[in-house]
Amino acid sequence: MKCMNDVLIPAEEVTADHHTEISCSEQNQKILAARDVMEILSGKWKIQILAALMFKGNMRFMDLLRSVEGIGAKMLSKELQDLEINRLIKRTVLPTKPITVDYAITPYGKTLRSLINAIVNWGVNNRKTIMNEDE
Repeated sequence: MKCMNDVLIPAEEVTADHHTEISCSEQNQKILAARDVMEILSGKWKIQILAALMFKGNMRFMDLLRSVEGIGAKMLSKELQDLEINRLIKRTVLPTKPITVDYAITPYGKTLRSLINAIVNWGVNNRKTIMNEDE
């Protein structure tokens, strides 16, 4: 169905198995919100970086580099900057010699915990499904 003059139309809710009625403007807001999330978390590395920090706790740059398999130092640096700009992680320069930098999930970043867990759970189940199909 098309949106016409903000008429209520059936739409499937993400959290429910039944259909409900939401307006065209509400649908558009949900689509924009999904786009915003994809802009912030898109790419191959951001979710892996967030997962490493969530599951392992605070980490230094080299620890992250070793934890996120396949990422290069330059790309890790860029992705960390993006995550910091979006207030999902905090970068702390420690007063050591040589200078070391510690990265941690912010309280705002922790709001992604259920999303990261859902992705991880889907990934675990997907691996099981694929492994069972190969047998």
